[in-house]
Amino acid sequence: MQRNRELVNFLPVVILVFAGFTSVYMARSAQIDASSLSFGLLFVGLFLAVHLFLRLVAPYADPFLLPLAALLSAIGIMMIYRIDPALAAAQTRWMMVGLGLLAVVMVTLRNYRKLDDYIYLCGILGVVLLIITVILGINENGAFLSIRVGSIQFQPGEFSKILIAIFLAGYLNSKRELLSTTTWHLFGVPMPAFKHLGPLITMWGMSFALLLLMNDLGTSMLFFGIFLAMTYVATARVAYPVIGGILFIAGAALAYQIKGTVRLRFDIWIDPWSDAMDRGYQIVQSLFAIGDGGLFGTGLGKGYLLFKNGDPIIPALHTDFIFSAIAEELGLAGATALIVLFMIFCYRIFRVAVESDDGFSKLLAAGLGAAFVLQTFVILGGVMKLIPLTGITLPFVSYGGSSIVANFGALALLLLVSNRTNKERAS
Repeated sequence: MQRNRELVNFLPVVILVFAGFTSVYMARSAQIDASSLSFGLLFVGLFLAVHLFLRLVAPYADPFLLPLAALLSAIGIMMIYRIDPALAAAQTRWMMVGLGLLAVVMVTLRNYRKLDDYIYLCGILGVVLLIITVILGINENGAFLSIRVGSIQFQPGEFSKILIAIFLAGYLNSKRELLSTTTWHLFGVPMPAFKHLGPLITMWGMSFALLLLMNDLGTSMLFFGIFLAMTYVATARVAYPVIGGILFIAGAALAYQIKGTVRLRFDIWIDPWSDAMDRGYQIVQSLFAIGDGGLFGTGLGKGYLLFKNGDPIIPALHTDFIFSAIAEELGLAGATALIVLFMIFCYRIFRVAVESDDGFSKLLAAGLGAAFVLQTFVILGGVMKLIPLTGITLPFVSYGGSSIVANFGALALLLLVSNRTNKERAS
């Protein structure tokens, strides 16, 4: 029943893929060979193959998660294809790697709760990946988010967030009673014993160190936010997110005073118009493009504020600013639809967490859901000038091999959690 529903949910994906690629092809037919339309056939074929695979290994898994991920990926590849067909081909190859990782994870970790026995190993590996990024990271716009191995450049932090979520799921599940114990009150808010605030202080210190060493507010916010969300789910104590929020604001204020790169990001966020042709150029052009889209956009392949002589005028248009391209060519309606898709996707993840009947599964799903929510908010907020701009990618949509591979790995874990929960309910 679940897989039949999933198959029906794929129909909008098929329609969007062929309509989108046809529209872009018609707009740029003089530049792109007709064989480029084969992107649509390849995309649909890949996800139908994964659907058949799930019928065998996870027949009870949530029927909405994979179609939603496919729809978001379709929008991403369609827009990347509009920007640069060569990048779309590369993104499709990375998507195939991600789907391969999804299959491997679902076969090898069918009893995913065994990960609870290796949480400290996962935590150590997650931290090591971040340390490697700090030591060997490439300076891109002042931030150190990726490393290069030969001709391949990737972001270890994308995989680190999954490993740390696994660690926190096991750790918080085993310590939830101690962390939930109230021994005193602060302005009427129940507080745990001081000794149990150690993990909160440790994660704050780690996030602050990332902010200082990687020069990126978004990465620091992402990891600290995942911890606070999972701690709240484990304890139901509002004290943790309240204290954590205060600590993070204090750390960001301190970083503003001592780190020139962080100060520059904040200053550009507050007033990009003061240097609109240099430091504030990206965000200013992004705002112009979003405004130019109007209600229904200029049409796929017809945006003109984003391009000059066929080339993007916004640096990193295919990664950090892909939402700006969507907003101009699909308008407010298309941009809102994309945000709604992310909201539905995250809702389904949190529903998986709520329906899980064991602490480890519940916390793991909640942690991965928090990661998707925060990552989406950070990048959308950045390009719309709600928060300082960061280099984090928009899940499934932005160009980036490590991002899309890691996201499909996280999706595999969520499908395993939902499959186990629904199977036990059906039996």
